[in-house]
Amino acid sequence: MSSTASTGSRPVAVIVDGYSAGNFYPAAFAAHGTDVVHVQSTPELIPAMAPPDLTAYARNVVGTDESALVGLLRGLGPVCVIAGQESSVPLADRLSEAVGVPSNGSALSSARRDKYEMIEALRRAGVRCAQQFKTDAPDAAVAWAEDHGRYPVVVKPLSSAASDGVVVCDGPDAVRTAARTVLDAPNMFGLENTEVLVQSYLKGTEYIVDTVSCDGERYVCGVWEYEKTLLPSGKNIYNRDLLADPDDNPVVATLTSYVDEVLAALGIAWGPSHAEVIVTAEGPVLVEIGTRLNGNLNAPFHDVCLGHNQAALTGQAYTRPDEFRARYAGRTYTRKQPAAVYNTPTEQDGVVESVDETAVAEIRSLESVFLATVKFRPGSRITPTVDLLTSSMRVFLTAPGEATLTADYEKVRSLKDAVYQTV
Repeated sequence: MSSTASTGSRPVAVIVDGYSAGNFYPAAFAAHGTDVVHVQSTPELIPAMAPPDLTAYARNVVGTDESALVGLLRGLGPVCVIAGQESSVPLADRLSEAVGVPSNGSALSSARRDKYEMIEALRRAGVRCAQQFKTDAPDAAVAWAEDHGRYPVVVKPLSSAASDGVVVCDGPDAVRTAARTVLDAPNMFGLENTEVLVQSYLKGTEYIVDTVSCDGERYVCGVWEYEKTLLPSGKNIYNRDLLADPDDNPVVATLTSYVDEVLAALGIAWGPSHAEVIVTAEGPVLVEIGTRLNGNLNAPFHDVCLGHNQAALTGQAYTRPDEFRARYAGRTYTRKQPAAVYNTPTEQDGVVESVDETAVAEIRSLESVFLATVKFRPGSRITPTVDLLTSSMRVFLTAPGEATLTADYEKVRSLKDAVYQTV
């Protein structure tokens, strides 16, 4: 186990594997006078995700010995120990419980990470959920799909993220192929897939529901409608996330009531959650939920369109719980202005020779464009988009009016493929 500089006399928050959106935690806790310590649970950083900025932390602890970690963290007297990304949820649950800080506990950890256990926990609690089956054999997956009697069905890994390995299958051959593909490869965190999950297909509009909880009292801090395209391969491209207006869209209240049932069934009483829910003809049904930040979080962007952001709210829930409950408990956000997150799809296939900075500058100059992230650099391999990981750019758009937002989105669509020159 190794670490860098120690903390001073200020309160301390501990982030386990602060990849991707977890990079917004240091500033969020600093705003409440709290230092942040990072726990790196693997000897080397996980390559599939945006790495943590370790310079933002008072200390980085590298170690896989849990008993040693517990001893070290107890010595820091932290206000919380929380997951910075999806795969570290069970470890953060165990550490927070052992250290004795506010925690969702470890009893239902598997149900908050393993997608099969998650849905079974809902079923036991009487919450509307998908039909499902898990197996280590592709032929058994096909047999369940045939007995299920209705295609399409969905095949996915039990524990991954960012739509990794998720395929909508329209027949037995597709199920067999998708199951073999999952079982023959690791998930995006580099962990072996020993089983595959098959679920009933949920037909309807899909939404994100983001919350932050404080001792069992939650605040709904954002609901986003997914705009997605199903490819002939069975892969879904998640195109835009569109911020719903609770004042104009009654589905927000419907989703909130359902997610409250999900939070209770899975024992989520503390910290952030990111739920994906499809509104079917029978009502909302959970796709999955993670007790971590929305992967599309950009704190300054969310501050503009929502008036707050999930990382900052989480910091407040742990460091100033009385203030959080007084202001947010049981409530739902107000949309400050229309907003969308556009994960640009591409059909380009090759090696990036150059990035056209003129096209990038034109995109960034648009009134609605808050931030445009160029994901590939010269020498990088770019392939046709099949999931979130293979989108070519991420563009955050917000404007006072829907018309401006839509016009700028269409302009970005027309410019996105000019950004990369390939060979």
